[in-house]
Amino acid sequence: MIIWVFMFTGGILTASDKGSKGERQDESSQVIRECLAPLGIHWLKYEIVPDERQAISDKLREWSDEGLDIILTTGGTGLSPRDVTPEATLAVLDRAVPGITEAMRAEGLKKTSLAMLSRAVAGTRQNTLIVNLPGSPKAVAECLEAISSALPHAMETLRGEATECARK
Repeated sequence: MIIWVFMFTGGILTASDKGSKGERQDESSQVIRECLAPLGIHWLKYEIVPDERQAISDKLREWSDEGLDIILTTGGTGLSPRDVTPEATLAVLDRAVPGITEAMRAEGLKKTSLAMLSRAVAGTRQNTLIVNLPGSPKAVAECLEAISSALPHAMETLRGEATECARK
């Protein structure tokens, strides 16, 4: 008998006009699940919403108010007029955590100069960590490679379980 023990709870919110209409398959959410499987996150929430600021903000508020440890968004972080995920996220954050997106962009720049065009943001709302990821499955994997090692400590700190950050 296998007993699963999940340390963290999470949600994946995909922002995509085409995806929300069933015109495009969401591959990035599966990449998120695969890349973060070693962290023991129980994905309680998943939804695809159109690239609408209010729809994204409403879902982020709802899920963080339910007490999820982490919410990862995918899509809507570029320069297209319909890319509004960063603005929707900023509208709900209590505190920004810019180091997360700085690390993602720095890693991305090792592979393509286009990484500098990402407008992704990260921060906290109450005890929930919220991170914007790109829409491209390849870019999602690269970004998560850059930040995944820090995510458990961030979530434990938000829960009040980790108080020491200094290395010994």
